[in-house]
Amino acid sequence: MDEERISRPGLAAVLSFVFNGLGQIYNGQIVKGLLIIFLSALSMLILLGGAILIGFWMLGKIAFSGQLLTGIVLFAAGLVFICIVGIYSIFDAYNAALKK
Repeated sequence: MDEERISRPGLAAVLSFVFNGLGQIYNGQIVKGLLIIFLSALSMLILLGGAILIGFWMLGKIAFSGQLLTGIVLFAAGLVFICIVGIYSIFDAYNAALKK
């Protein structure tokens, strides 16, 4: 049997949908996949930080005056970055698998 790997664009896209960066790793783009995983984790931390600040504000444990606004901005930015990284990961994995 041939050592050449058969690439499946649909599988690469589904893997990236399930876990950002996994489709790139499947395609052999290890560094790119790890970078996408890192950016996805960073986006989740930003979202979590915003959610914590909003939660503290809701519980009345105000640490500083702009806590609610800061929490909303961090939460929204994290959500936007998660969507951008996820969509990019899916399309990039699919297109990279098509080129193989």
